[in-house]
Amino acid sequence: APNELTCWVVMRQAPPLPFLPAEWHGKEVLVLAMCYCGDLQEGEKATQRLRAIGTPIADVVGPNPFTGWEQAFDPLLTPGARNYWKSHDFTELSDSAIEVVTAAIPRLPGPECEIFFAHIGGAAGRVTADATAFPQRSAHFVMNVHARWREPQMDRACIDWARGVYEAIRPYAAGTAYVNFMPEDEVDRVEAAYGGNYRRLLEIKQRYDPLNLFRMNQNLRPAENLRAA
Repeated sequence: APNELTCWVVMRQAPPLPFLPAEWHGKEVLVLAMCYCGDLQEGEKATQRLRAIGTPIADVVGPNPFTGWEQAFDPLLTPGARNYWKSHDFTELSDSAIEVVTAAIPRLPGPECEIFFAHIGGAAGRVTADATAFPQRSAHFVMNVHARWREPQMDRACIDWARGVYEAIRPYAAGTAYVNFMPEDEVDRVEAAYGGNYRRLLEIKQRYDPLNLFRMNQNLRPAENLRAA
């Protein structure tokens, strides 16, 4: 695929959006969310192979402003829901990994739960691992198991489902993580998220934020972690 094209593969139940046929609402679907940044005619050619996969129940691919892509998922991410994420990076998606995911979809614990794979690489892969805080330059895909629900009584079922998928697919993953997809109970994976840059980031944290003002994240605790690193 050309560098201008990226695609997210989303597996979930079809939401009640106006461009989806009503008879498909609540049924399991596979969504190809694609974005081509470049010449419109070339984009039409580049996306055609993806759009020709199977028989789509809806095809809304077309020219959009950047703000349209940026807001495309807003109708599915309205305030008030409970969320729990688990994530892996992958250098490749083997048949075995795909089988794990397809087996998990019939066990979705709720209509807002989903699993998606984002395609990375291209320009991101041409940056050296130590050039920025993000080191996963050899990863080709990042997976997010996104449990999302409304009722507190569903906490256990949704969290257990996400953790189960995460553990089942772990043998096929790269062993690294994207920090923005890590839940608050994964403080033990912060070092894996930053890899060889971890020690340098601790030193920067100690220098510029020794009192840990910026802590509402997967935190790098300055002095404590620097001593342990």
